[in-house]
Amino acid sequence: MRKSQISASMMCSNLVDLQVTIDVFEKEKVEYLHIDVMDGEFVPNFGLGVDYIRGLRELTSIPLDLHLMIKDPEYKLPWIGIYKEDIVTIHYESTFQVQRALDYLVPYGCKRFLAINPATPIGQIEEVLDYIDGVNLLMVNPGFAGQKIVPSTLRKAEKLQKFLQEMHREDIILEVDGNITKEHGATLRSCGASIFVAGAFSAPMYRTSEKKSGNSGKQWNKKKNCLPGMHGLKNRRIL
Repeated sequence: MRKSQISASMMCSNLVDLQVTIDVFEKEKVEYLHIDVMDGEFVPNFGLGVDYIRGLRELTSIPLDLHLMIKDPEYKLPWIGIYKEDIVTIHYESTFQVQRALDYLVPYGCKRFLAINPATPIGQIEEVLDYIDGVNLLMVNPGFAGQKIVPSTLRKAEKLQKFLQEMHREDIILEVDGNITKEHGATLRSCGASIFVAGAFSAPMYRTSEKKSGNSGKQWNKKKNCLPGMHGLKNRRIL
C-alpha cells in the first residue's frame, strides 16, 4: 500500500496570514498544496486564479496539486505555469476531448490526473487509463467547499479499487477530494486512496494538537470550520 499523502486545500486556508499558513505546511512536510481553479462556467463559482498561483510559487517550493474545474482545459494550460513536480487534474466532464487534453499535459512532465464527479460512472475512464497517473474521485459535487459527502461515493471508491485491479492498473494513484473527515478518510484509505485533500472538514482531526500548540483561539476559523494552519497534520495523521 502506498504511503498516504496530504494535499492541503488552499481555498480553505487563511488568505490573510498566508505566509504563516505556508510555514506550518512546510514544517509539517505537507506533500501538496491543493489549488482549486474555477472558471464560473464548468462550476458555478470562481476559485483561485493564475496570479494567486504565481504568488504562491514565490512563497514556497511545495508542489501544487492543480485541480482544474474549468471548461475546455486543454486550451488554457499555458496560462497556469505548470511545474514538473505538480499534479494537474482535469475533469472527465469538462471537455469532449479528454484524451487530447491529457496529451497536452505531456510536455510539462507533471503527473496527469483525471477527476470524476460523483455521478460519473467509473467505466467512463477505461479508454484513458494509459494516459493518466491518477484518478481524483470527487466525494462531493465540485464548486464549493464545506459540502457534505455524497454517500454513494464511499461505495464508488471501493468499486474503483476493484475496477483498477481488474484492469491490472494498480499503479494508478487514487486521490479523494471533498468532506474528508477522520471517519471517511479511514474508510477511503482501506479502498486504496493515498492522496487526501484536507479541507474544511479535515481540520477537526487536528483540533486537539492545535489547542496544545496554544493557537486554538487565533487559528481556529469557526465560521468556516477549518484550520488555516492545520498544526500537527503529520504526527496526528490517521490515514
